[in-house]
Amino acid sequence: MRADAARSRRRIIDAARDVFLMHGLDAPLDLIVRRAGVGPGTLYRRYPDREALVRDLTGDLLVRLEGVAEAAAEVDDDAFAALRRFVHAAADLRMGAAVLVLLEGLVVDEELVRIRTSTASTVEALIDAAHRSGRLRRDVGMGDLVLLSIRLSRPLPGGLDRLDADGDLLHRHLDLALDGLDTAAPTGSAAAPAPGIPLSFADLVAAADRPAVTDRRPAGG
Repeated sequence: MRADAARSRRRIIDAARDVFLMHGLDAPLDLIVRRAGVGPGTLYRRYPDREALVRDLTGDLLVRLEGVAEAAAEVDDDAFAALRRFVHAAADLRMGAAVLVLLEGLVVDEELVRIRTSTASTVEALIDAAHRSGRLRRDVGMGDLVLLSIRLSRPLPGGLDRLDADGDLLHRHLDLALDGLDTAAPTGSAAAPAPGIPLSFADLVAAADRPAVTDRRPAGG
């Protein structure tokens, strides 16, 4: 991909993420065009329909999520510190908030399953390392961590969004939550086991009712 084409794609993808978060998947594509600062033809040549844009956005977010997980593991020798770095970096991508929106209109194919599996495996390795270190509570699964991030990173309703215009409040709340998962923290070591069982990533996929691969052939075909 040429450098200028790559830059246009990045502007479109980032604009689409923000517009879909603010207005939902039915948002006019013209809003994305204006936010991205590209011409309408640039968007429609690359994405013939809304579904193509949603699929590319989802794959892009998952690839970037895997990248920040790998970077966190490389930077920090402390497994829990690496996990903390990853959670904050994922929040900056607005991944947690975007997932719920994208699930509304996502058609899963083999390529997305491959990307999703690779990303999940990389993130699971971070979580497993934090468990082995003894720092991350044993009753915390990847699904718990993902849902926690989603709950905290969703846009605040109404005028409350002004409280977190720069994102600092989100990161404060993430740190407060992560401290509760750290057995080395005063509250973590004394905390009683959480009710229920740890959620896995597979639990999230099943609950979202997303098939592993969607057969897109016409009925009777």
